[in-house]
Amino acid sequence: MSDSTLTKGTRLCKYLAEAGVASRRGASRLIEAGRVCIDGQQASHSDRVLGASLVTLDGEPLCPAQAKAYFLYHKPVGIDCRLRAEDPHSLIHLLPTGLRLFPAGRLDKDSRGLLLLTNDGELTQRLMHPDFHHQKSYLVTLNKAPGSDDIAAIAAGFDYGEGPTRPCRIEPQDALSVRMWLTQGKKRQIRRLWKARGYLVVDLLRESIQTLTLGELGEGQMRALNETERLALLTALDPK
Repeated sequence: MSDSTLTKGTRLCKYLAEAGVASRRGASRLIEAGRVCIDGQQASHSDRVLGASLVTLDGEPLCPAQAKAYFLYHKPVGIDCRLRAEDPHSLIHLLPTGLRLFPAGRLDKDSRGLLLLTNDGELTQRLMHPDFHHQKSYLVTLNKAPGSDDIAAIAAGFDYGEGPTRPCRIEPQDALSVRMWLTQGKKRQIRRLWKARGYLVVDLLRESIQTLTLGELGEGQMRALNETERLALLTALDPK
């Protein structure tokens, strides 16, 4: 769609994110795949949505933005964060009905712990973008006792094949476990860091995301954020 009159209105990626379809990054992929149309014409990234526009995804009309929703979920091992209806292990089958929630960041299928589920695309963008340096903490159990040299090397940051990682904080917990605080989230980063030093991660538990923590949330349980948690998170993610 290239109508030059679309000089005002909401940017399409923002509209899709606010409609609860996906994060802005996910919305961009939907547009690139040709799955989004405005008034019957395939949309492009430069398009804007006017009040009278009909936006469709895979031919289905999108509703206006939902009220923002925020849930915490204690993901067990075996649940796939990719929202694929054809996968019986997908997170999509566990989401509350009536809300188009998506995870603000993923945990791989073999890992467990805290996920933030939301339809707030703006918040998701700020939380996931590496430039914002938002902190997440993990309890990592290894197949053998970590050496002090290996801990120091990982904490300092190094290149395991995909560019140098940021420095992180690491504190030993017992003979086989360490707690790690990271401000970036490359794919399977923790597992690959330790593998590069000769270790196997046998258990990976995410304990916190910025101001949010697992607390008493049991494995497999899900609950809505309370107002205090929501405001604290929004304040912490405010780019100012």
